[in-house]
Amino acid sequence: MPKVSYSQAERQQIRQDLIVTGLALMAKQGIQHTTVEQIYKKVGISRSFFYTFFPTKEDLIVETLYLQQPRILRYARQLMDDPALDWRSALTRFLHSCCYGEQHGIAVLTIEQQQLIFRRLTPESYRVFREKQARLFGQLLDIFGVKPSPPRISLFTNLCLTVMIVRRAIPESLPLFVPEAADATVAAQIRTIVDCLASLRDEDACNA
Repeated sequence: MPKVSYSQAERQQIRQDLIVTGLALMAKQGIQHTTVEQIYKKVGISRSFFYTFFPTKEDLIVETLYLQQPRILRYARQLMDDPALDWRSALTRFLHSCCYGEQHGIAVLTIEQQQLIFRRLTPESYRVFREKQARLFGQLLDIFGVKPSPPRISLFTNLCLTVMIVRRAIPESLPLFVPEAADATVAAQIRTIVDCLASLRDEDACNA
């Protein structure tokens, strides 16, 4: 017989288990291929009970994105500390890993998923999301040796999200793009981002 009553501590643990499980599945097989049913069954609860924690899949996705932020920062530091990698190689590998997230345990949103989440977020939740997003990209700039400032954080955010979105949007969401050149396009965009950050590092060095 299924349990019908849970303590507050048990509910908090189940909620955390849903977020952790959701992130693990989304990072492995992609957000679009991960279903609510897969998540709640793996945690061992019912569908109706799942929806007492998260009204929609998109609400859960937001929480998984928050959960993976510290992991992304740790990965960036690990690459920068790797003696076998120079600065360019470390940054290039980081960006490549983010673009091909399912191969590296990183969940990345498609255009459609971003639109769905934007429609689901309240103005306050959206404000919190943007603040956490800006903090993440600011910390990444700092890890990569670039002094973060609001304009730089905004530029770096847009550049990174653009290349990640393009990687997932060809050809389903961007049918006029050439799918055979998708990987080459991503590689060219990554080189552009690396060159941009290298220029900012040089600028910081001159101003030091």
